[in-house]
Amino acid sequence: MDEKTKKQARLTVLKKQLHDYAYQYYVLDDPSVDDAIYDSLFAELKNIEAAYPELISADSPTQRVGGAVKDGFKKVTHRTRMVSINDVFDQSEVQAWLDRITKLDARVATAMFWAEIKMDGLACSLIYEDGLLVRAVTRGDGFVGEDVTSNIKTIGSVPLQLRGPATFGQGITEVRGEIVMYKTDFEQLNTELKKKGEKTYANPRNLAAGTIRQLDPAITAERKLYFRAYDLLHDDTAKLQTQEQVVKSLQAIGFLVSEAGTLLKNTDEIYAYSEQWREKRHQLAFNTDGLVIKINDRNLASSLGVVGKNPRSAIAFKYPAEQATTVLKDIFISIGRTGAATPVAVLAPVVVAGSTVQMATLHNEDEIARKGIRIGDTVIIQKAGDIIPEVLEPIINLRDGSEQEFVMPKSCPDCDTLLVKPDGEVVWRCPNTACPARTWRHIQHFASKGALDIDGLGEKNVIALLDNKLIVDAADLYALKKGQLLTLERFAELSAQNLIDAIAAKKNPPLAKFIFALGIRHVGAQTAVDLANTFRSFSAVQTARVEELSAVEGVGVVVAESIVAWFADTENQQLLTKFAVNNVEPQTLAAPKTGSLTGKSFVITGGLSSMSRETAADKIRDLGGTFQSSVGKGTTYLVAGGAVGASKLAKAEKLGTIVIDEQALLAMLDSK
Repeated sequence: MDEKTKKQARLTVLKKQLHDYAYQYYVLDDPSVDDAIYDSLFAELKNIEAAYPELISADSPTQRVGGAVKDGFKKVTHRTRMVSINDVFDQSEVQAWLDRITKLDARVATAMFWAEIKMDGLACSLIYEDGLLVRAVTRGDGFVGEDVTSNIKTIGSVPLQLRGPATFGQGITEVRGEIVMYKTDFEQLNTELKKKGEKTYANPRNLAAGTIRQLDPAITAERKLYFRAYDLLHDDTAKLQTQEQVVKSLQAIGFLVSEAGTLLKNTDEIYAYSEQWREKRHQLAFNTDGLVIKINDRNLASSLGVVGKNPRSAIAFKYPAEQATTVLKDIFISIGRTGAATPVAVLAPVVVAGSTVQMATLHNEDEIARKGIRIGDTVIIQKAGDIIPEVLEPIINLRDGSEQEFVMPKSCPDCDTLLVKPDGEVVWRCPNTACPARTWRHIQHFASKGALDIDGLGEKNVIALLDNKLIVDAADLYALKKGQLLTLERFAELSAQNLIDAIAAKKNPPLAKFIFALGIRHVGAQTAVDLANTFRSFSAVQTARVEELSAVEGVGVVVAESIVAWFADTENQQLLTKFAVNNVEPQTLAAPKTGSLTGKSFVITGGLSSMSRETAADKIRDLGGTFQSSVGKGTTYLVAGGAVGASKLAKAEKLGTIVIDEQALLAMLDSK
């Protein structure tokens, strides 16, 4: 045996031993050797790789820290959408959730539930090919995230090579979880940053998110982060029939999982479990604001489908938000992009749930009256769901007589147009579409990440462009010249060119993004996606009638009428004409595939024995069919892959939907 062969054999055993030590240290929290032993073996491995660089592999412990990321983080489309979970706050809301989904599928009545601690971190997806980590992607908007592989590799609790069962070492395995920073590490790092005169962070989640987006992985490596997994996706679902099996499999292949996962039977047990952790949660190493409750049977959970971006099969049970008291110093009116005139409270600064709060929404005039809030009151504020500041109520006993009742102004504070309150609504609105506040908020929305994502068009730059009359609407962005930007103090040669380039890159935007960017009232991001997938082109959306729009799943008459009204408005027509003149052309989606299933739509409930639901959906689309998440009036077939609830069968019968079994589906898929 030559020297290189000997060193290669030694390298193999060193890598395995170092991976085992890292697993014991980060995942089991039970190190078997001193750090000096690990460091010694790590140094030996580095020496071998230095002598024989051709032996370096991606799963080597020496490869956790790579070079700096160039040109920022690349966008990556998730293989399957990363959803978010609806919040509930008490036992009655848990029961209401169960009642709703039991009506959809009677099997829920006898289902078990998996409960675990909800982690307050940054959601991330890890992709393994044949057991080797190849990509890590942030959640992003659920459809598209950012590739942060170089930074994720620095996290010791992330295995570079999967352990355990061979099943997950073959093909593509996706692991989803949260990147968290422990509270003690957060406090220590913030103290160090403060000493250096650098920016500190409000809470561990913000620090974790900021760390993961560092362009230099060496900085990430210096900060202690942990990845804690909660979901596992793989083509071989035999070992993933329940959420309990998922968690056990995650542990078996080398991951930290959420604390104290357990099976529960009903609402009473769910509530009892939430009470058990109400105070105990503060003893955890990381921050949490509640529990995640999921239907344990994954096939049943999948059959319940998704509403918007939330799966019906899971909820987040949130604990009461952290509260504090402060003085409400003033109330001003903020005009939104749709004209909504929202009262905003100006507060004496106070720290709530780890961050300083100085303003909070008061929602509307009626809400202020209902709560009896006055300017000058000492008020109780909270962060609902630990996110949104809210004025809860005044402390009336602390009033000294100087407090003033709030009077809703009659005119818009930005354009002096008389405010109006449409019949049946509680919100006053500025009807002036040329209102400066509406204009800059609309342009900022147009350029925001959820819409066209034009880098460099934040609030201050938008206002500067408007104030200097370089633009009057979003379409004018595409006529901007570099020389015009250079007349503004905010822009230098490079920043001006970067903005011009960023705007030019969005002249042919995705259809759904452009529809959402227009800011049509009631049209959110998901509705825009549904419209794009249905009508395929912008001109088709533009000319669609109310009855055509309202036939789209998730689009009712109110939304349809709002869309038609927007396109009928003369000023909006002028805006669209200006977009066209400036060569802005939304992408047209390719025509759906045609085949033996063209014109037929399918819903699958229950598990299929021959393939996964996702594979079946792809096969249906390949033959020109449409795959739906729930039975509707346009559904042709309900495929009963497993036990199907009586309510679902009743709905199918009522709508004239044909119920078929898996064999009938396979026969259709085999036809050409």
